[in-house]
Amino acid sequence: MFALLVLHLVMGIAIVAAGRQLGRQAFAVAAVAPLTTVIWAITQAGGVLDGEPVTESFSWVDGLGISLDLRLDAFALAMVAVVSGIGFLICLYALSYFKPHDPTTPVKSNVGRLAGTMTIFAGAMLGVVLSDHLIALFIAWELTSITSYLLIGNDDTNPRARAAALQAILITGMGGLVLLAGLTIVGQAAGTYRLSEIIENAPTTGSSTALNAGLICVLIGAFTKSAQAPFSSWLPGAMVAPTPVSAYLHSATMVKAGVYLVARMAPMFATEGNWRVVLLTVGAATMLIGGLRALRQHDLKLLLAYGTVSQLGFMMLLFGTGDDHIAQAGVVLLLAHGAFKAALFMVVGIVDHEVGTRDIRRLTGFGRGWRPTLVAGVVGAASMAGLPPLFGFISKEKALDGYIEHGDFIGSTVVLVVIVVASILTFAYSARFVLGLFGVFADSEFEASCDDAVDSHTAHAPSLQFVGPALFLSAFTLAAGCAPVIVDRLVEMATLALHPDAEPKPVHLWNGFNTAFMLSLVVIGTGTALTVFRSRVAATQSVTSKAIRLVPSSEQSFNFLLRGVGVVARRVTGLLQNGSLPIYVAVIMMVVTGVPLIAFAQEWTGFGDVIETPVHVVLVAMIIVAALGASIVRRRIAAALMLGAVGYAMAGLYVVQGAPDLALTQFAIETLSTVLFVLVLRYLPSTWTHRAPAIAAPMRIGVSVFVGVSVFVFALVASGARSDVSGPQQSEMMVENSLTKGKGSNVVNVILVDFRGWDTMGEITVLLVAAVGAVSLARGGRRRDELGPTFEEIFDFEPDGADGAVGDSESPASSLMSAAARRDEEGHA
Repeated sequence: MFALLVLHLVMGIAIVAAGRQLGRQAFAVAAVAPLTTVIWAITQAGGVLDGEPVTESFSWVDGLGISLDLRLDAFALAMVAVVSGIGFLICLYALSYFKPHDPTTPVKSNVGRLAGTMTIFAGAMLGVVLSDHLIALFIAWELTSITSYLLIGNDDTNPRARAAALQAILITGMGGLVLLAGLTIVGQAAGTYRLSEIIENAPTTGSSTALNAGLICVLIGAFTKSAQAPFSSWLPGAMVAPTPVSAYLHSATMVKAGVYLVARMAPMFATEGNWRVVLLTVGAATMLIGGLRALRQHDLKLLLAYGTVSQLGFMMLLFGTGDDHIAQAGVVLLLAHGAFKAALFMVVGIVDHEVGTRDIRRLTGFGRGWRPTLVAGVVGAASMAGLPPLFGFISKEKALDGYIEHGDFIGSTVVLVVIVVASILTFAYSARFVLGLFGVFADSEFEASCDDAVDSHTAHAPSLQFVGPALFLSAFTLAAGCAPVIVDRLVEMATLALHPDAEPKPVHLWNGFNTAFMLSLVVIGTGTALTVFRSRVAATQSVTSKAIRLVPSSEQSFNFLLRGVGVVARRVTGLLQNGSLPIYVAVIMMVVTGVPLIAFAQEWTGFGDVIETPVHVVLVAMIIVAALGASIVRRRIAAALMLGAVGYAMAGLYVVQGAPDLALTQFAIETLSTVLFVLVLRYLPSTWTHRAPAIAAPMRIGVSVFVGVSVFVFALVASGARSDVSGPQQSEMMVENSLTKGKGSNVVNVILVDFRGWDTMGEITVLLVAAVGAVSLARGGRRRDELGPTFEEIFDFEPDGADGAVGDSESPASSLMSAAARRDEEGHA
């Protein structure tokens, strides 16, 4: 499994690098990765369906206990079939989709980049469904968001593509951050981050407000990724991407990541806290809103996009309840939706590619050569509508039967009514899709608002290679409906992977004249009526939309929030980033010292032995007087000397405390730094004046006192905490090993030379670089008569372009130093 993830990553990067040379053939190369995954999954299917998951584990960060744990069980196998199986068909489909009508027309240069990015996305999605570690799952989760952003905005010259990509990454990225917080809380509460171990020993919320909040964070992350209300606006906007991207990411794979996560965690947490209430409310609203919006669309692609939103809400209602019988219906819907929705997107792409439009008001029907395409579209739409004997009908029957027989929780009846109403809308917009393909709306007086209808009857018929992937998925939809034994074993074991104690029912096309079948008849009959009276329905929707226009849509809400964030960011930046260096330093120092002070103050035990010897009083007095002097005097060199006095007094403290080697080091550093200060400051004016307002001085004094007190408390608490730590201390280990391993009795020297030799070498290197720079500055500022003859003067050398005069022009460094010297003289004057 790990090799498959690496294969997708390496192949994706290679295809992106060679995209210009490969052109549309990059999709032929990209097809190798999902095909390899499908073949591997087939070889593992026997053991997995027998209840023996495939596991792999690779240590990542041993110190933190983080590892890359991969696990393929039956539910993951179902997701792999969707991700890699449909991914392989999408690659074959894209070979024809990106083929220009005119053979002389070059393929766009970004097609290869699209293929490579899609391959990386496929690997990231595999990482989501195969990860058994919450942190690894999150990393793959975020990679799907990033690659989706790149795929939506692949045409970076199109402003609509850039805006849609930005909207997608902002919404899903925000949800990803919330998800990280939720996964962290859940992992800490469970005592493990391995998903399989959490399933076995799931923590209960009980009175744990933190765990309940963590579960809500997980749901928010899943809602943003799976386009649930109110985060669904990014999915219709993403339809600006090429149709292969829409068919793969936004119908079959990426949008199911949130559904997948909910399916994994619902068996453990559905009855805990507010999980079920929040999920059922959001899922029901999403299913209804998506269906209503789909019924109004004239663009076939947008119709399918809003239909996808509705179906994703449907899946949330099935997987999120925590009931195994309802979850089994979710598994069936997951597989059925991936097949018929990908096929329908492919059909729309074929129409757009050959005719040049997706608007049903402009399509007038198709000729005989289009029959394979129409068959694929009709079968896919019929499955989406839930008509027998197709796979979509079985999924709807399973869902209705699950809620009727096992919906014994609060609100289940309301959810059942929502599913029935939304299924009626699904039937209606599926019929709208089919009628649009056959050109019915082009002759409708009410719907016709375009005078430029195209003659799609004469449009060039697509090749069999172009329509083949859609036909294959439609054939699978029909075969799985007529002979559900094809998927029965996979559905059963996938349900058991989610609910180990479940007793899944066999998947049948016909379960008799039960309540679920009667509700299906109601859905079909009512949906047919909506289709027959579609003009009146459209008029009612138009009036209703005007009535609720004051209520902002999700798109308007997103734009409002985006503008609001921009306004707030500008104002906050203008307030905090005002260009004042003293304010920046004050804020940084107060935060760095103030935040730890909260913890250190709680450990405060007193001052201890403040004075051990009278010499301490003298040395500390020198430090205080010199520090105050450095902040009071107005001459630069005097202030530098005061700072040096502070350092020398500290060296005296080291001597008194029995550390002469540290005192020698401190003395050398202070001498060097003081000399450097003097060498540099002599080129600046000797004095300076304060131009800050009167209120600045008290504020600076307050900040200084606060920082000083914080550091003082930290020093005392830290030194006193050494004796409170149980077990061997680092200092004791250094003393014990100094002579035996370092061959030296001077512990400090052994630490610097042996135990921390590389650190010491780095510090020496820094000092050497600083010394070289300081010497260069000092020599560059010396007067000409102090330097002696130059190279040109000694050898009487005339540079090219000179008229026999040497040194007429100064180097930039010399000019700078000369100007500084003149300012120094003016300051003294």
